[in-house]
Amino acid sequence: MTLEELKKLISKDETKNIELKKSTGELREGMHTACAFLNSDGGILVFGVTPSLSIVGQIVSESTRRDIAQALAGIEPAVTPVIEYVDIPDKDNHQVIVLRFNPWVYGNDPYTFHGRPYYRLESVTKAMPRDMFDARIRINMPHKYSWEMREAEGYSIKDLDVSTIRGVVRLGVEEKRIPVGSLNESIKVILKKWNLLDGDNLRNAAVFLFSKRFSYDYEIRMARFRGTDKNYFIDNQQAHGNFFELLDAGMSFFFKHLSLSGEIKGFKREEHLDVPATALREALINALCHRDYDIYQCSIGIAIYDDRIEIESPGLLPRELTPKTIKRSHKSYPRNEIVATVLYQITYLEKWGSGIKRIMDACKAEGSPQPFWSEEGGYTVVTFPMNKLNGRIVTPNEPQNEPQNEHQNEPQKRALTIEGLIAENESISINAIAERLNAARITVRRDLKKLGYAWEGASKNGRWVKKVLTSTNW
Repeated sequence: MTLEELKKLISKDETKNIELKKSTGELREGMHTACAFLNSDGGILVFGVTPSLSIVGQIVSESTRRDIAQALAGIEPAVTPVIEYVDIPDKDNHQVIVLRFNPWVYGNDPYTFHGRPYYRLESVTKAMPRDMFDARIRINMPHKYSWEMREAEGYSIKDLDVSTIRGVVRLGVEEKRIPVGSLNESIKVILKKWNLLDGDNLRNAAVFLFSKRFSYDYEIRMARFRGTDKNYFIDNQQAHGNFFELLDAGMSFFFKHLSLSGEIKGFKREEHLDVPATALREALINALCHRDYDIYQCSIGIAIYDDRIEIESPGLLPRELTPKTIKRSHKSYPRNEIVATVLYQITYLEKWGSGIKRIMDACKAEGSPQPFWSEEGGYTVVTFPMNKLNGRIVTPNEPQNEPQNEHQNEPQKRALTIEGLIAENESISINAIAERLNAARITVRRDLKKLGYAWEGASKNGRWVKKVLTSTNW
């Protein structure tokens, strides 16, 4: 690095990827930042620049070099950054020390300095939160710590849907991804080959894929809103079940609320939704397969508005991907590798990160607007814009919050309000609902029962749960 290149580097002051220190007298603090760079997007640590951006340098002796090497030895796993010494022409024997650190690689151990992890947030070095550290440990050692590898307590093989297992094995055989001999193997052997057993115990992945027992752990929230915000519900549902049941419930909700059209091609009739069903199915499969199941009390959500569809999944994108780069060709970074492998073998999922391209291609083939991805509040969200719904053109900025249907009766209005209140706060009390509705408690209790809601848990710490998949038809 030349002096001119150094001046250009520091001209913008400290950033997320650049830290400036006056001298190696701040070596320990510098190593905190070095650790943070290694746990974040990489960066450059510079010794010999004052806070006012004056390049002062320092005399670099053999002792200085040893001190730097010894400080770097405090970082684990071991690192070997690129170190450059930049001469200062007008100051004899003075040099600026520049250390370059690579970014953290998805799946690797988190870095620590003297046993403590750090990460970079904008231009600030911070101690890494425990949940971030634990998440990286789980990623680095999936066979020991990942959600899908852990034992599913309280479940056994008899709790699995054998007919579903046999059916998907047959599908995999037909597509030549599973050997023909698997058709005659026992369920236990099939589960072992898919790594869904830990000895004789089921793993969480097995329960998620094939359980026939009702569970609150695996859920999809589905809502059709009137307009472009969440002020008014037209329909609000929840579905619980295994992967295949949730996928069916989500696709059924799409077909229920999206406009369906058809055309004759040859001897076949092809049916189309406002957004291609193949794109929605691929996005929902991705959400179910790649969500972070270590994030409790969260679930996958489907929201249909007048101008868009949103599918949200708990957990952020892998560090190698961003909402801007996810549309480019990229490798596969499955959060739940066992689940992804099973879904690949039964043709529900493809490898090598091609799912995003298939979503984009499906939208392009039918002339549908291209979707986009975002990260919001710990969720990854894919949004499908729509320029028409139920046969009418939708302008993005047109007023959407028109009054509810004049013929809608009071029970229907109460039902929509109750669904909305529970969606916002699933622990809301009957008194609070009654107050918002200006209705009697007995009326609220009757409405909750009709909607399929039951209170689960202690009186103060419980929540409303919909026991069966219902609609708000009265």
